[in-house]
Amino acid sequence: MTLIQLAVIALIQGITEFLPISSSGHLILIPSFTGWEDQGLVIDVAVHVGTLGAVMTYLWRDIWKMIAGVLKPGNIRRNPGLRLIAQLIVATIPLVIVGAFVYKYLGDTLRSAAVVGWATLGFGVLLYLADRYTVTINRIEHMTWGRAFTIGIAQIFALIPGASRAGTTITMARWLGFERTEAARFSMLLSIPAILAAGSAATLDLIESDAQHVLTDAIVAGAMAFVAAFVAVILMMGWLRRASFTPFVIYRLFLGVGILVWAYT
Repeated sequence: MTLIQLAVIALIQGITEFLPISSSGHLILIPSFTGWEDQGLVIDVAVHVGTLGAVMTYLWRDIWKMIAGVLKPGNIRRNPGLRLIAQLIVATIPLVIVGAFVYKYLGDTLRSAAVVGWATLGFGVLLYLADRYTVTINRIEHMTWGRAFTIGIAQIFALIPGASRAGTTITMARWLGFERTEAARFSMLLSIPAILAAGSAATLDLIESDAQHVLTDAIVAGAMAFVAAFVAVILMMGWLRRASFTPFVIYRLFLGVGILVWAYT
C-alpha cells in the first residue's frame, strides 16, 4: 500500500474510533469511494491497536488506578481499581463470545455499504434519544455489575459495521443515566480489552498466513492512528464537558442517508 493510502486509513480510524460515528464503517467505505483495494482486516486491526495506545495514554490515571488495584488486592468493594477491572471483564464477555462466532463464520460478509448506511442511520437515532431523554446522574464510581453487563450486551451490536462500538456503548450508558463524559470514558476503557482481543486474533492470522509483507504497513498505519486518535479524544472530551452528542448524531444521519442513496442507486 502507498503512504497516502495508509495515511488516509490511519487518520480516519484515529479520528473516528472513540467518537460515536463508527470507525469500522468508515474504513469499509474507503475502498468503495476511492477504488483502492480493501485494506483487509490486518491493517484494520493495526490502526485499532494504534488507537489503543492513544486511549491508554489519555486515560493513564484510570490505567494506573487499575494497576494499583491489582498490586494491592483486597476486598473488591473497597478496591475501586480492582472493581473497575472486574466490571470491564464482565462487560467484555458478551462481545468475546459472540465476536468469536462472527469472526469465524461470517468474516467479511457484513462489510457492505448498505449495511453501514442502515446501521449508521438507525443507531444514530438511538444515540439521540438516549442523550436527549435520559436523566444524567451517574459516574463510573456508580457502575454496578448489572449495568456493566448491560453495556456489554449493547457492545455486541458493534459487530455490525456502521453501528459503532463507541456509539452502542455510549448509547446504553446514557440510557442508564451516566453523564456524557463518564459514558464516553467507560466506553473508551471498554475498548481496551475489545481491541486487545481483536488484535490477538488478527496477529494469529498474520502468523499462520505468513503475511509478513504487510507488517511494515501495519506499523506505519498504527503509529499515525495513535496521533490522530489522541488529538480526537482530547477534542471530544472537551466538547462533551459543555455540550451534547447532537453534532455526532447529525453527522450520522447525513452520512447514513448519503451512503444509502449511493448504495442503492
